[in-house]
Amino acid sequence: MQKIQTQGVHHITIMGADRQTSIDFWEGVLGMPFIFDQPNLDNPDEGHLYFDPGDGRLITIFTNESRESVHDRTPTDAGCVHHLALNVSKASWSQVVKRLDARGIPHSGPKDRGFMDSIYFKDPLGFLIELACYRFEPPEGCRHADVMIEAHRIRVERGDYNIGEEHLADAIELLVTRTQQSLSDDRSPKDPYKRG
Repeated sequence: MQKIQTQGVHHITIMGADRQTSIDFWEGVLGMPFIFDQPNLDNPDEGHLYFDPGDGRLITIFTNESRESVHDRTPTDAGCVHHLALNVSKASWSQVVKRLDARGIPHSGPKDRGFMDSIYFKDPLGFLIELACYRFEPPEGCRHADVMIEAHRIRVERGDYNIGEEHLADAIELLVTRTQQSLSDDRSPKDPYKRG
């Protein structure tokens, strides 16, 4: 028996309401370019809209003109999707509260997650959206996941409750030492400000 190895998220499809509500939210609120439009090939009564969330992957929406927008929370039962987290830059993150407030969109306010900052709000159908901003950039040639696993190991070794910025900084230093070459034989910390 062997695994079926995945290599990333291809796309995520969400049940939407009418076509215009979907376009107005995904492009008009979240800025995702509307890039492809065709019928749902498994249900001719539905449309299938495609949006680019910013990384070249896809968010797709099944639309139906007879479905109405609702403002309740979508189900959070076992097996249901709890929320969708989207990455934003620090510059965009600093504007999120102001821009949601300007539209009258209720939100959670900023949440400190240790390794990232988050804010939550619902789409017009009650689906929970998270906008997340990492507090770190991975070293060249590494991914966010590489930093996260090393920070996790450091956190566990130290007995800390959750990942914090110190764990991230130490993980980044470890990854740079491990993955990037140096002509120095000794790469340990030094004090070039010798006093006395």
